[in-house]
Amino acid sequence: MKYSFLNDYSEGCHPAIIEAIKNSNHGQCDGYGEEVYCKKAVDILKNLIGKPSADVHFLTSGTQTNMVMISAALRPHESVIATDMAHIATHEAGAVESTGHKINEVPTKDGKLRPEDIENVVAEHFFEHMVHPKLVFISNTTEAGTVYTKKELHAIRETCDKHNLLLYIDGARLGMAMTSQVNDITLPELASLADAFYVGGTKNGFMMGEALIIVNDSLKPFFRYHLKQKGALLAKGRFLGIQFLCMLENNLYFDLAEYANLLAIKLSAGIEAAGFNFCYAPESNQIFPVFPNTLIKKLEGDYGFFVWNKINDTHSCVRLVVSWASTESKINSFIDDLKGTSNNSFLSEYFQ
Repeated sequence: MKYSFLNDYSEGCHPAIIEAIKNSNHGQCDGYGEEVYCKKAVDILKNLIGKPSADVHFLTSGTQTNMVMISAALRPHESVIATDMAHIATHEAGAVESTGHKINEVPTKDGKLRPEDIENVVAEHFFEHMVHPKLVFISNTTEAGTVYTKKELHAIRETCDKHNLLLYIDGARLGMAMTSQVNDITLPELASLADAFYVGGTKNGFMMGEALIIVNDSLKPFFRYHLKQKGALLAKGRFLGIQFLCMLENNLYFDLAEYANLLAIKLSAGIEAAGFNFCYAPESNQIFPVFPNTLIKKLEGDYGFFVWNKINDTHSCVRLVVSWASTESKINSFIDDLKGTSNNSFLSEYFQ
């Protein structure tokens, strides 16, 4: 059977979550996120980010969270600025557009949005015959596995303030971003820069679940109405609260993310030692090596992964994702299968 590097949610969930749900299963409690488990998880999250006045809402998936948050934040004529790699632009079946909001996409080489990108979009949309850019969407980690630095995030925030734009951070892999070896910002600092962001659970050992944190007071009123209208107000919200409570009480959330990152570092080092390059700098649990197509064909017999994009007629970039449940033995096996296969030196000029 193939071993999957396709994503970080192929396994069910961490055993601690199963145990926590089992132990709470027969007790009765209120619904819609207003029971003791959600309330305790909310208190922990507020403490972690240092924002006691923040609003916290639990949703089931990243796509749902993005769609509800963005549509609630914008008026009908307003749009979103995002990279052309952004999840909302490529992998959410037009969820944001379905609510009536255009996405102003800008090209990126490493998954990151930059102040000049925002400036260009704002300059291009200057009167009432066009949409009005109002919200900046970024992901941390990015869709390329890269991580925003404190300097980069502050520069984006300053640009947003200059043009009266909201900053929303997709945190599907926020655990991996915060535990990356290149990260230099704390969770409270990140929370102070964003108008809203979410802490992703689905891709870090949860059965499902994302915690949306709204910092900006203007976005808070009637938000539960938006959740209900979009089918995101879960009657059995306890199952989301239990998971966040279980994963945050003893730092398991960040421990699992760090574990995935460390295994990805080992995998990256083995790939580099075999003589291969990367499309993007390996900074988290998603890595993007470039392999000969002949090698890709061979590896596909034993491993599952995405062929990300074509480099030239003979080489392609693939995406390998390491998860909280990946094992060192599988990492070693993949590295062993690369030994003696490198023929990548002529690509060095492409990556300079």
